Amino acid sequence: MKQVSTAYQSNAVRDRRQALILEHLTFVKHILGKMIASLPKSVDRENLEAAGVLGLVEAAQSFDPLRGVGFKTFAYQRIRGAIYDELRRNCPIPQSLLQKIARLNRILQEFQGPCTPEILAEQSGFSAESVEQCLEAMRMMRPSAWDDLKSKAKFAESNRPDNLVEYKELRERLVAGIFSLPEQERIVISLYYLEDLRLKEIGEALRLSESRVSKILAKAEFRLQQSI
Repeated sequence: MKQVSTAYQSNAVRDRRQALILEHLTFVKHILGKMIASLPKSVDRENLEAAGVLGLVEAAQSFDPLRGVGFKTFAYQRIRGAIYDELRRNCPIPQSLLQKIARLNRILQEFQGPCTPEILAEQSGFSAESVEQCLEAMRMMRPSAWDDLKSKAKFAESNRPDNLVEYKELRERLVAGIFSLPEQERIVISLYYLEDLRLKEIGEALRLSESRVSKILAKAEFRLQQSI
């Protein structure tokens, strides 16, 4: 009887996991649509989606509803991380662009205080368009300021006063950073993070191309990272 009960429980757990996966397949497409505006022809978007699905499967296998965290919240980072890992493995960024990014990173390491896209253009001698392209590519290679805030927030769950203070200060700096952004960048980042719109949807709302929205978002995230 005990073996029957154990087998039943195992089947129930498996069925719940399968249900979570099937119910959230469109969530993978949503995340991919928020991350990527345009990719080189050499990059297979279906491979990125498949990587995201693997991240979803991994999340479903390790999800524990007793922890009090919703599945979408739990799965988001795993899906996004799996897509980023696939991007890094394929390395769709041309060598010439990687060299420009390396130049900008050296400037950032040497620069004293917060930097801006305008300062990067001035210091590097690159055009504003080239800097935007670099920042967009860099966005594929590292987490955003908002995701850094989310990771910091996890420490606040322990209710330790020092962690709560750190989280509150970081949140206040991020809010102040958003309000200090140029208007277009502020609107884009608000629609992206607060309204959870995909790049294509933001472009339709602002009558901009998806690629242009991606570059504006990359600049906004860069300014935020510099401000926090």
